[in-house]
Amino acid sequence: MMDLLINVALTVVGILMLCYGGNCLVNGGESIARRMGISSLVIGMTVVAYGTSTPELAASIAAAGDHGDIILGNIVGSNIANIGLVIGVSTLLVTLVISRQTILREVPIMVGFSVLLVVLSIDGEISQVDGIILILTLGGFTIYTIRRSRRDVQPDTDSSKPKQSNLKSFGLLGIGVGLLYVGAILTVDNAVTIAEAFQIPEMIIGVTVIAIGTSLPELITSILAIRKGQIDIGVGNIIGSNIYNILMIMGVSATIAGIHVAPTIFQDYVIMIMFSMALFVSIKSGKLDYRVGMGLVAGYVVYIASSLVL
Repeated sequence: MMDLLINVALTVVGILMLCYGGNCLVNGGESIARRMGISSLVIGMTVVAYGTSTPELAASIAAAGDHGDIILGNIVGSNIANIGLVIGVSTLLVTLVISRQTILREVPIMVGFSVLLVVLSIDGEISQVDGIILILTLGGFTIYTIRRSRRDVQPDTDSSKPKQSNLKSFGLLGIGVGLLYVGAILTVDNAVTIAEAFQIPEMIIGVTVIAIGTSLPELITSILAIRKGQIDIGVGNIIGSNIYNILMIMGVSATIAGIHVAPTIFQDYVIMIMFSMALFVSIKSGKLDYRVGMGLVAGYVVYIASSLVL
């Protein structure tokens, strides 16, 4: 009993580190976007998204080879959580006004990469070759994003806020990533210990406990960004994280050791794509309000409940 209480306490410490780390990451990313004239959406989809996805990467690399179910469950569950939980909760706090380019380009790209993951899984394995394909695809997507950022350069006309030095901005990014990494390890490891004490299977641990735990950085970072008025960073963080989870995390994990695909994961694949499509349909008007948020959160709660019961 005492050990479980220690696990709970360490989980709380991890969450607090995630909160502070997320704040540092948003502040650093916002400052860099303003100084360099890069759009907040691009910063959200790259620097911030990659930073908040480090927990998923760490958890998946640690599980590579022996715990393929945890890797798959973590990636798919995190992508579902990012939309159902993170976007859902954020929308309950404030109406999100989404840029047209996000509707027409970024969300369809995210859906497309989700479909790619399903296609690679049809033969029952995500092989090392498949992993290399995913990493190469990430390289192409990164080049596309960088080139687009050059076209979308924005002059910094906001003189109401004092500019931070580059050293401080990148320092905040580094501190943020470090705190998110350590905080996620504390949160996930102790949450898994608690779950295992109740004999919950690895796949269920992956799509629920680990997925939610490693999605906490996205949740905290997006909420903080949105509260600061940086909606593009908040939304870009989610889209970028979902893309990064599939291309980089799955790519690296599969390259280290091929991952066996259990037939049951295809149900979660379908749900992941359904959440992505629901987001695409919902933002066609250019806004996400509390009604959409309630629907996304409710859908996510049903998904988690059914995963634990079935």
